[in-house]
Amino acid sequence: MIIKKLIPAFVLIPFLMNTVDAQLQSKGYKKKIDSIIQTEFGNKNEPGGVFLITQNGKNLYRKAFGKANLELNVNMTPDNVFQIGSMTKQFTAIAILMLEQGGKLNTNDPVSKYIKDYPNGDKITIHHLLTHTSGIKDFTKIKSLSTIAQKEMKPEEMVNFFKNEPVDFAPGEKFDYNNSGYIVLGYIIELVSGSTYENFIKKNIFDKAGMSHSYYASDRKVIPQRAYGYHKKEQEFVNKTVISFSIPFSSGSLMSTAGDMLKWQQALNQNLLLNSKETQKAFQKYKLNNGEEFTYGYGWHLKDINGVPDLEHGGSVFGFKSMGVYIPSEDIYVIGLSNCDCHSPTEVTKMLAKATLNKIKTSTKKP
Repeated sequence: MIIKKLIPAFVLIPFLMNTVDAQLQSKGYKKKIDSIIQTEFGNKNEPGGVFLITQNGKNLYRKAFGKANLELNVNMTPDNVFQIGSMTKQFTAIAILMLEQGGKLNTNDPVSKYIKDYPNGDKITIHHLLTHTSGIKDFTKIKSLSTIAQKEMKPEEMVNFFKNEPVDFAPGEKFDYNNSGYIVLGYIIELVSGSTYENFIKKNIFDKAGMSHSYYASDRKVIPQRAYGYHKKEQEFVNKTVISFSIPFSSGSLMSTAGDMLKWQQALNQNLLLNSKETQKAFQKYKLNNGEEFTYGYGWHLKDINGVPDLEHGGSVFGFKSMGVYIPSEDIYVIGLSNCDCHSPTEVTKMLAKATLNKIKTSTKKP
């Protein structure tokens, strides 16, 4: 009888040891993640950020740092809404592919098919715009940008602002990151769909993916749980520079939360927005005219962490910075959002992805 009573205890001991070991590993992992983030986001009295790490859709780490609003002394929470800057380009690219899947356009179409008077528009294709290989002038490098920065511009007016600038190179000659190309894409989305870019993204992406805390940016609308943006000037913080969101438009004017950005990644993984063949167009490498391959798809950089392929993109707009990394082979998604352009989540997010990948690789190794 005594032996029978002891058996369950012996059975339980390895189980308890494994559970404790897993907890210790988890605590060690979270401590490492904290230490990586705190190098850049450690001051709780400054503007801060939110970081989310998931695997297979489950949270491994979710935490907020610093202040969402300095004037009101409001702490950041994991649910705060941020401007995501150039991560907007992912949504613009997928919107174009949705229109292609619906038979409304083709990525090989010349720009002139939609904007008749666009200079060299018969040689610049939608593909060139998506891959930053068009050669058209990036509007952020035009000196007169400050004269329109606070004006409400129609998409056509934004295109007219830069379309007659001298080109930097012939279409397809090289890769050079370019905001103007994504403005043109936003305008084409409006022309083809008959809807505003804002409404198209909301109806066809945000609503379908359940992204109820994502918006086309506005300084006038009351946006629940908005994180306010800041700059650092010498030793002080100041409120972000005000610009019209019609300027970055489809190249950088969306807002979201870490949780909604996870829903975005999951919607892509589950082919909720596009079929797998069309989705793959966003995540493949393309070649220049000379046959040289470059590491950008449609709205994503295609890189690797320790030889493991990943998809990544960052964003920067007055007062905010963002960075997202996805590792398809392990279904790891890492998103970092910051409400001061003095604190960049770019390297931090990459380091978090690397640490998470290492943890998973180590824990799955057989003894």
